[in-house]
Amino acid sequence: MKPTQDVDAVVLVGGKGTRLRPLTLSAPKPMLPTAGVPFLTHLLSRIRAAGIAHVVLGTSYRAEVFQEHFGDGAKLGLELEYVVEDEPLDTGGAIRNVYDRLRAEHAVIFNGDILSGAHLGALVQAHRDAAADVTLHLQRVEDPSRFGSVPTDADGRVTAFLEKTPNPPTDQINAGCYVFRRSVVESIPAGRRVSVERETFPGLLADGAHVHGFVDASYWLDVGTPEAFVRGSADLVRGLAPTSALPGPTGESLVLDGAKVADGASVTGGSTIGSGSNVAAGAQVAGSVLFDGVSVAEDAIVEDSVLGAGARVGKGAVLRGVVLGDGAIVGAGCELLHGARVWPDMTLPDASIRFSSDC
Repeated sequence: MKPTQDVDAVVLVGGKGTRLRPLTLSAPKPMLPTAGVPFLTHLLSRIRAAGIAHVVLGTSYRAEVFQEHFGDGAKLGLELEYVVEDEPLDTGGAIRNVYDRLRAEHAVIFNGDILSGAHLGALVQAHRDAAADVTLHLQRVEDPSRFGSVPTDADGRVTAFLEKTPNPPTDQINAGCYVFRRSVVESIPAGRRVSVERETFPGLLADGAHVHGFVDASYWLDVGTPEAFVRGSADLVRGLAPTSALPGPTGESLVLDGAKVADGASVTGGSTIGSGSNVAAGAQVAGSVLFDGVSVAEDAIVEDSVLGAGARVGKGAVLRGVVLGDGAIVGAGCELLHGARVWPDMTLPDASIRFSSDC
């Protein structure tokens, strides 16, 4: 029997994505164009490749957008169902909220904003081999002090869930992917907010349940910030992050159908140029994501930035580490640097903002 037989997938996509505003004012974070397709498409492609066919999406914010785009999942070779949270339930509550749609003995739970290269078949096999109640994907990271850490014993059993600390005892962190026995999902209190990190997992340990750790050091990225979002998209385009949903070959750039890149323009660093977008001669686009219908004028520089649908960048403008909302206009000669965010349909006149004195 394949390890992923008798397994459902649950993807939690209910968050508002506030760290990615203004992009998420018009679309939920998992639906933002990432390497040419909605971000969630890459995760669903990995789920299907692992042999899991039944997927339940736990939605809340802009819930209708998911069903409008993916429908019943048949085009992806999946069977998709949708469950809507009427009020925020946190991760544990969101997992419990989909219980009635589960069919299999085990469910793999995914946070919908994680880009990961973990081997899902190996994760499920480790869960089965350990006869665990819950198995956590634990990622090794260089700086675990930025996260809560999860130590395990010699047999791989989780021994504690620790909050962020300057000197964590392990480099293993909770990677936001779990395998639950269906009976454990049922045991989570229904109809209220429940934190898996603060309530569910510590409670299972206290009750003597077998909480197992699947430790991995493959590609892993939380794409919840603009910096991480552009990096994740670029890594997908360059083939550094796994996907079978890329609408083109891997390489330095992904130029979608209907986009135009003029002779003399430079598009590098895993950049995506959305359909109907135009990059003029002399412009440089590096490590960036341009949604559909974006215009970048002559000699402009766009680095490590996200440009929403229909955004326009004027001649000679410089954008480094910037987010432009849908329809935003940055005039010629402007200079926007790391952390700047321009809200949808706003216009910055020519030469109206600079961070340097060279104008």
